[in-house]
Amino acid sequence: MNGLRVVFMGTPEFAVPSLRHLHHSRHTIVGVVTQPDKPRGRGQKVTPSPVKQFALEHHLHPILQPQKLKDPDFLKSLRALGADLFVVVAFRILPEEVFTMPPKGTVNLHPSLLPRFRGAAPIQWTIIRGERVTGVTTIFIRKEVDAGNIILQREIPVPEGATAGELHDLLAEEGARLLLETLDAIEENRVRVKPQDERLVTSAPKITREMAHLKFDQPADQVRNWIHGLSPVPGAHAFYRGQQVKFYRARVVNRETEAGAPGEILKAEGSELWIACKPGILAVEEIQMQNRKRLPVEAFLRGFPLAPGERFT
Repeated sequence: MNGLRVVFMGTPEFAVPSLRHLHHSRHTIVGVVTQPDKPRGRGQKVTPSPVKQFALEHHLHPILQPQKLKDPDFLKSLRALGADLFVVVAFRILPEEVFTMPPKGTVNLHPSLLPRFRGAAPIQWTIIRGERVTGVTTIFIRKEVDAGNIILQREIPVPEGATAGELHDLLAEEGARLLLETLDAIEENRVRVKPQDERLVTSAPKITREMAHLKFDQPADQVRNWIHGLSPVPGAHAFYRGQQVKFYRARVVNRETEAGAPGEILKAEGSELWIACKPGILAVEEIQMQNRKRLPVEAFLRGFPLAPGERFT
């Protein structure tokens, strides 16, 4: 087998392991499509996407960065690459004239067990919903988002206490391996697709700023899940004396007690910061005051003493 001629489409860190595995495979990357360079970080310096950075470092060309995916010049350049297959990992919603272009179709890697958690934030919602098992899925793209026929799937246990960031890294690597298996199967004509069961669909919408505002008037397990599901980005937050505080990691101390008003600080000394939920008690382990560094709670409390009896709101 000589391998497939592939155009890779992706932008963030999640896509880099897939691009790396593909680069070291028997398949040939004939082009990379990614988002235009954007201002990033505190200094808002214009920076290439992680996928573009990898492509530059490994001399993968051409790199296409269209503003609009229906731009005639982009479509002409894409067609000229003569790809057998397009691969999409964490990119944009493709118009039909793009995903129908290659003769062997367009494959998408999705970080959930489709049809569960269709949408923009499947990893975050997996943690928020307290799922014990997740996985990765490859599908052939069609017009309806995340609804294409399933090529391959792999189940993966969610590690106990994992944050979305930790699960992201695990699924990025597992997904890269599944993607290569998918391409090998397509090349060797071993694919047996199956349609998604529409009765099992759940959604994973984009996380909004309002969702990231932590609510303590719910069970401690659920508050912990929100904290871990939004860690590290965007970070679940609440307010203390008018300042925003972000929470990145926590554990449940008690699931049944109603020891104070929701959000009330019950204990704040040493390495223990306990907060009342409804019901239950949560112990915060990593925290960040507005415009300061993210810290383990013990270091945080040395610099920012908190008063028991006061509340996070």
